[in-house]
Amino acid sequence: MKKLLLCLALIGLGLLVGTFVPSVSNSIRQVAGFALPPPSKSDDGHGHGAGGHAEGEKEGPEGHVVMTAEQIEAAKIGVAEAAGGALARKLTVPGTVTTDADRVARIAGKVVGTVAEMRKRLGETVAKGEVVAVLDSREVAEARSEFFAARTNLDLQQTLFEREQALWDKRISAEQQFLRARQTFTEAQLRVELASQKLQALGFSEADIEQLATRYAPVRTAAAGSGAPVARTMSNLQKYEIRSPIAGRVIERLVDLGSPVGGESEAKELYVVADLSSVWIDLAVPSGDLLAIREGQDVSISAGNGSEPSKGRIVFVSPILNQETRSARVIAAVDNKDMTWRPGSYVTAQVLVSEEPVDIKVPRTALQAIGGEQVVFVRNEKGFEKREVVLGKADDTSVEVVFGLDPGEKIAATNSFVLKAELGKAEAEHVH
Repeated sequence: MKKLLLCLALIGLGLLVGTFVPSVSNSIRQVAGFALPPPSKSDDGHGHGAGGHAEGEKEGPEGHVVMTAEQIEAAKIGVAEAAGGALARKLTVPGTVTTDADRVARIAGKVVGTVAEMRKRLGETVAKGEVVAVLDSREVAEARSEFFAARTNLDLQQTLFEREQALWDKRISAEQQFLRARQTFTEAQLRVELASQKLQALGFSEADIEQLATRYAPVRTAAAGSGAPVARTMSNLQKYEIRSPIAGRVIERLVDLGSPVGGESEAKELYVVADLSSVWIDLAVPSGDLLAIREGQDVSISAGNGSEPSKGRIVFVSPILNQETRSARVIAAVDNKDMTWRPGSYVTAQVLVSEEPVDIKVPRTALQAIGGEQVVFVRNEKGFEKREVVLGKADDTSVEVVFGLDPGEKIAATNSFVLKAELGKAEAEHVH
């Protein structure tokens, strides 16, 4: 009876201990004399049944994250190659978009008159040399009349001079008569030159004056019998055309039809035309940063609205400081063919001050802090592995890697925080 009770006690103890320690369970089976079925081959002895996988098979070895190419793409993890480059030191300053002073024209009438035509509307494009307005001007009519009279008199005096010269050469006329004709002809030439200079002062070019002389010059006709010149009919002498000196767009229209212009207390300008294919960025640089600024430096311009920044170049650094702000005016020229930048807008400019080459640099988005260490995730056949790195110098976007990474290795450059989260999840599951 005692032997039977002892056997039952041993069996109960074996069943209890065998659940946790298989080796002890087998010994108790032998002592008790019972042949319990051995563990199933599908049981790995660590609590995993048939078809189960160890946690290590899901996350891989410690510090590894197993991911397929499809999973990497779905997580939008950008992979880039570790390589050398240059770290840029940049100075960030506020700025304002302004028009390029070399590409703005304020179109004015140089004469006193009345606006007869306004050929351009606000916002319309203008070609260089295109007529944008027409004035009616008595001043222009008088200047043209004076020029035409001088030219007509010149033709007459030239004919008389040539006649007197021929007679003098044949000793038919007196020398005094020849000298008087030559002096009168010279005075006529001078009057034509003075009338021409007056027209040029009113804005007429030499080509315009020559065209006027041809258009209104007297003509000789055989029907006149004696070959006397017949004057052309003159009209529109008061019309004065105003042309644009540059190509661009009309950004201001300052007068209306019928407005008097050019006189005292009257408007002088008719249009403002600007070529906005290139604009200026007016920067205010503190005096302490001026030593790092020089003409020719590259500038990156951004509006802070998520749009792509534009590249520009510094074209002017003022040698004079603003007495109130203790800053200097710096101007950068930026291409604006797509009309991204509008004069008057506030922008932020980053001036490239210097560049320093490094053997290996990685983007800041590739770095993660784990356990007080800076790590990157290096791409391998099964996914990524955590790699501790030693960092060096840095700029706004990149950091130098001094130790822990070799050139050519591929790393998770963007969205590396996803890998950090997966790694932390795996370590938490191991703890439990």
